[in-house]
Amino acid sequence: MRYRARVIRPGGGVGTVELIAADADDAAARLAADGLGVLSLARARALRGEAAFALTQFAQELRALLEAGIALLEAVETLAEKEPRAAARQVLGAVAAALGEGRTLSTALEGRPEAFPPLFVATVRASERTGDLAEALGRYVAYRQQQEAVRARLVNAAIYPVLLLVVGGLVVLFLLAYVVPRFARVYADIGGDLPLASQWLLAAGTALAENGAAFAVLGALGAVALVALFRSRAAAAWAGMLLWRVPFVAARLLAYQMARFFRTCGMLVGGGVPVVRALAMSEGLLQAHLRPALAAAVRQVREGRALSDALDASGLATPVILRMLRVGEKTGELGAMMERIAQFHDAEAERAAEWLTRLASPVLMLAMGLVIGAVVVLMYLPIFQLAEQVR
Repeated sequence: MRYRARVIRPGGGVGTVELIAADADDAAARLAADGLGVLSLARARALRGEAAFALTQFAQELRALLEAGIALLEAVETLAEKEPRAAARQVLGAVAAALGEGRTLSTALEGRPEAFPPLFVATVRASERTGDLAEALGRYVAYRQQQEAVRARLVNAAIYPVLLLVVGGLVVLFLLAYVVPRFARVYADIGGDLPLASQWLLAAGTALAENGAAFAVLGALGAVALVALFRSRAAAAWAGMLLWRVPFVAARLLAYQMARFFRTCGMLVGGGVPVVRALAMSEGLLQAHLRPALAAAVRQVREGRALSDALDASGLATPVILRMLRVGEKTGELGAMMERIAQFHDAEAERAAEWLTRLASPVLMLAMGLVIGAVVVLMYLPIFQLAEQVR
């Protein structure tokens, strides 16, 4: 993510700095390491190239051209010539120009951080040592596709419950705004005492019908406030802390976190990036409260301790992770084993999402049925009361 900061420079001047960082804490730490005092720090708007550049597509097409025997510089120039979007064409043109000056591809990509994240640059840099750029691009494409597949499955699992909430809310709103006011006029003509709950319902429906515009404005403001709340990092952190305190939910969240973390580490280690550096680069994928434990594990690995033992001592290794890492350390296939750990935890997260969806759907249907049923019963309750009085 891109951040913009107002900083005090070592010489005493005040200036503005933009940088790419995993989160606000990471950005502040990088600025402090450069000797800059932070006055303010905020998310910056994405640059045009960042919004328009399709990284996965670039990796796929570059891999295909390299496998066809086309030289790297010619391949990048070809992709720039065929690119219809001006912003993306400008990014590729800058990369081709840097390659033409004799720079390596990783250095050229590093000069355009708005389009190429550090993870992609590190993958390319590792491949330059081994000479298997096409294979590294293939690993990165597979990594991105797996991430998108997991995200798509989680989104699909949430669609039906959200539709239930929306449809149920619209039905309740229709009953309150249209049906209830008409019942209120009928009861006003009949006269008589109504049950207290029915009086409250009829009063609410009448107020909603008479002040529809005001309620619409309040609803729109509430929706905007809700969206702003969901986008707020503070609110997201607070909600996350609450979820992590629920043991059952925390176990599933940890599985999802470990799947993302080990998939990224596995791709980097498999591409030739040292384990310590891969762990440090993947740190931003973990929740903030897990990062100190990872930092402690990285320190232990630097001191010569095995990765499995370091993660176990830091509380980040489940029994499955511990055993699989030890197997990978013995066989020398740590990168491949990390990817298998990610696959295992992806499957676990997917099962948990499916189970929650199956549970949430009937619960939401029951809740909506009770609400709608309560509204209908309270509307007809005075009629039942009058019928008993006639008897």
